[in-house]
Amino acid sequence: MIAAAALELRAGSRILLTADTVRVQPGDRIGLVGRNGAGKTTMLRALAGESLPYAGRMERSGDVGYLPQDPRTGDLDVTAGDRVLSARGLDRLLADMQKLQVEMSALADDEERARAVRRYGQLEERFAALGGYAAESEAARICSNLGLADRVLGQPLRTLSGGQRRRVELARILFSDAETLLLDEPTNHLDADSIAWLRDFLRAHRGGLVVISHDGDLLGRIVNKVWHLDATRSELDVYNLGWSDYLQQRETDERRRRRERANAERKIDSLRTQADKMRAKATKARAAHQMDRRAQRLAAGLEAVRQSDKVARVRFPTPAHCGRTPLTATGLSKSYGSLEVFTDVELAIDRGSRVVVLGLNGAGKTTLLRILGGLEAADTGSVEPGHGLRLGYYAQEHETLDTDRTVLENMRAAAPETTDGELRRILGAFLFSGEAADQPAGTLSGGEKTRLALAGLVCSAANVLLLDEPTNNLDPASREQVLGALATYSGAVVLVTHDEGAVRALTPEKVILLPDGVEDSWSEEFADLVALA
Repeated sequence: MIAAAALELRAGSRILLTADTVRVQPGDRIGLVGRNGAGKTTMLRALAGESLPYAGRMERSGDVGYLPQDPRTGDLDVTAGDRVLSARGLDRLLADMQKLQVEMSALADDEERARAVRRYGQLEERFAALGGYAAESEAARICSNLGLADRVLGQPLRTLSGGQRRRVELARILFSDAETLLLDEPTNHLDADSIAWLRDFLRAHRGGLVVISHDGDLLGRIVNKVWHLDATRSELDVYNLGWSDYLQQRETDERRRRRERANAERKIDSLRTQADKMRAKATKARAAHQMDRRAQRLAAGLEAVRQSDKVARVRFPTPAHCGRTPLTATGLSKSYGSLEVFTDVELAIDRGSRVVVLGLNGAGKTTLLRILGGLEAADTGSVEPGHGLRLGYYAQEHETLDTDRTVLENMRAAAPETTDGELRRILGAFLFSGEAADQPAGTLSGGEKTRLALAGLVCSAANVLLLDEPTNNLDPASREQVLGALATYSGAVVLVTHDEGAVRALTPEKVILLPDGVEDSWSEEFADLVALA
């Protein structure tokens, strides 16, 4: 269904994948894994035809449905329902049929009415061939299972939250009947029930499937093959195994590589010792030089192996001094047209307080954070900064990053008074070293954008952090770093998340329930709502 030969992928001058051959066949359910920044998203984009590989030949047969990490659509005035139906072209057919119905009722001339009836019959035949009203019902069922209510399907995309828009795109891909599905983090923004339904849907898919996910349970239940993109060797390791068997085999492979590394280190020591002895004799100088070069080549390979174990050293900033209540909001309300998102929300964020915002998808959690962060205006009410307020805002869709600027330029914008040397030091801690600092932000994967946005917070000296899904797109090691930083940060935090681990790390004191805006003291009774929110 997809075949690539001599495939080579690069990000700038950095090699992500050396010439390799990959194939997606009917019945393959492939988990594409690897550390953040290894090139998983770049590879999926190349397989989907969204970007060109650096080198290689690509062949596709049948329709391909591709869900990117950050889906963007051109026309935000299209309704969510029409966006889903457009996967099979049903939206235009329905619109044309409705237009003809109006025209036919207004036509007085019999001949013109007869022509309109024939055109309507042709449209109706095409509509039936694509599944007709049964397909419309199927689309509604998929949307419902992904947590998209009927009222949401009638709304323009611009009125939806980021999580709702992403679920609309996922519903569109699943409804498309594409033979090959390429899904990048499909469980982002889904509640527990929707994830369970998606697992069953993907397990029943008879075509090809390649999925990037950090959800081990999802991978364990659906994949029958694993592609591991090794960032150190720039190679793709193919395992024709299920997830649990892959994990065991991967551990065996890693133990073998550690043994090989230990043997190589012993060989390096031996070569260098012999070279030192031989250097004393002029006749053996050339042989000593050759031994040194062999040792250097072996050592260079070992260094690359060590780098593979690195993870971002995440820490949140030391908060600047502020007053007792650095942020207050009163009477906030927000509507999009006739749709009321929330009304009369009030909150006071005290110094060092820890608050979780809960609510179903579409209840306005992201909108509230954007209003508090000054990125969006409320319809009514006000946000009042307290003495010494320094805000740090992490956006779930990375809107705070300028994708046309490089990694370093984004950091300069976040901290204009900080020297380039200090910015590069911070970037190095977040695994952006050397040429990676000069890479355009638009070429980064979702996980890399997350790390860059978090790196920007480090420079901010913020005493109030507004965090919107900060653990999305992160590999397990990076996620643990973020949770550790969250647990030790001494400033105030307002957190929106589906990640129960993030809430446990925060140890919240208060909860705000949307859309009603009710503020309550945190108790474990609310913990069950986190994954559902």
